[in-house]
Amino acid sequence: MTTGRLGVGETLGALNAALGPGGPVWIKETRTRHLRSRDFLAPRRALQARFNDGQVPEHVLHALACLQGPGVAPVLRCVPTPAGLSLQLQRPPVFERVLSAVDAYTAPASPASPGQRVLLHCPALRSSHCALRLSQLRTVLVADHLARALRAHGVCVRLVPAVRDPHMLTFLQQLRVDWPTASERASSHTLRSHALAELTSYDGRALSPGILGRLCLKELMEEQGCTAGYDPNLDNCLVTEDLLSALAELQEALWHWPKDSHLGLAGVPDTGTDSCLVIHVVSCEEEFQQQKLDLLWWKLVDKAPLRQKHLVCGPVKVAGAPGTLMTAPEYYEFRHAQVCKASALKHGGDLAQDPAWTEIFNVLSVATVKFEMLGTAPQSQILLTLADSNISTKGTKSGTFVMYNCARLATLFESYKCSMEQGLYPNFPPVSSLDFSLLHDEGEWLLLFNSILPFPDLLSQTAVLDCTAPGLHIAARTEMMCKFLVQLSMDFSSYYNRVHILGEPRPHLFGQMFVRLQLLRAVQKVLHAGLAMLGLPPLSHI
Repeated sequence: MTTGRLGVGETLGALNAALGPGGPVWIKETRTRHLRSRDFLAPRRALQARFNDGQVPEHVLHALACLQGPGVAPVLRCVPTPAGLSLQLQRPPVFERVLSAVDAYTAPASPASPGQRVLLHCPALRSSHCALRLSQLRTVLVADHLARALRAHGVCVRLVPAVRDPHMLTFLQQLRVDWPTASERASSHTLRSHALAELTSYDGRALSPGILGRLCLKELMEEQGCTAGYDPNLDNCLVTEDLLSALAELQEALWHWPKDSHLGLAGVPDTGTDSCLVIHVVSCEEEFQQQKLDLLWWKLVDKAPLRQKHLVCGPVKVAGAPGTLMTAPEYYEFRHAQVCKASALKHGGDLAQDPAWTEIFNVLSVATVKFEMLGTAPQSQILLTLADSNISTKGTKSGTFVMYNCARLATLFESYKCSMEQGLYPNFPPVSSLDFSLLHDEGEWLLLFNSILPFPDLLSQTAVLDCTAPGLHIAARTEMMCKFLVQLSMDFSSYYNRVHILGEPRPHLFGQMFVRLQLLRAVQKVLHAGLAMLGLPPLSHI
């Protein structure tokens, strides 16, 4: 059997290359009704633009039917249809290749460039935890998820600011946000000296405590040539002790990376600022203040980072009420109470007082919060609906639904294990002995082709940052993982509700049972890897 990881990207690349010079044409099908007859399609209109009257030469059709290469899935047939060129893969060999090397499909498709470093700055964490707004909570969760995605991709990541407030630390741990801590502030003495040399007085008026003076930012923007993306109303900045303290911590983090993180993939230390990308993850309310800090950094520090980008998160509003009426801790406690209430109605009794359920309720509450905050593209507005339906296991859009199906998978494999120990089923055979031609249900191909096979590409896409684009702002696709896990859970739930996996203990049925279990074992590994990108542990039961 041929070895090596198959890839959607590699297969699409080879298909497009076989058509000759020109832009990409082929698309991967995802819908069940299309996957019944094809896996990839070259649309007729695109072919008409590439070839005269859309007639694909015979030698091209032959090349497509015999397509081979590293990571390229084996082709069964490629035929002209009214929709365009339809291509179907050899499904049993694809099942075998993928399900015989599942671990290869839980890692990114390609690693990051050697030595790539990103400093993620989340100003919201300088707030008091009890005053943390919902829009600020969103920035924290986006920064945490982005850090996990980048690290999985091989990027060295530094998180700022370090948390000093013990109440904020407890809240972050409750949310399963992995963030550094510190007991002391970084020294701003040197920056203060530089600032006092640059600042002007404030029109002769007495300054309030903590304010050092005024700095004209408009002139600085013109000097730096960095007006693109900056607020045109930026003019004078009151330089405060708090601003200098924040700036000192950023500078300290930029110049003193931990010994185990600054070597990069090539093993060559690089402490310069040019190779580091600084991303400020801010709410739309915080961006104006952060722009002042950017410019102040350039003004006071000779070797300030050349690449500073803003990832601006849209507002978070509560349906029927202003978002300011609910703080982040209140929002979490509200969702936690709903989870406890729903479980009490489902199972009976006051399970919230049962220590065995405490961890489950905490995970379900965090999953609900994270899927609500991360399931929408960061730049878009979120409108929260506080109804109980958002935490139901029957709702297909929620984090609770994803965790419910995670638990269903765990229960399935625990049931198999118990039955095996009772002698009803034999031990799981070697994967090499499984007959993958027994996987012919359309739900089985849907799980493999839409979830397992493209997962490495998804991991790579969530870590993509276009830091070379002009302007101040940068985009991130932090919503992709939540949407993927929801769709995976929907496809699994539909399949699991329709197909009986653990059949009667009859030898002639074991072959199909084992090959289905191997497929669902792969689904479980992908699901666990996706949840890890959100900082969520798998659940064994709900």
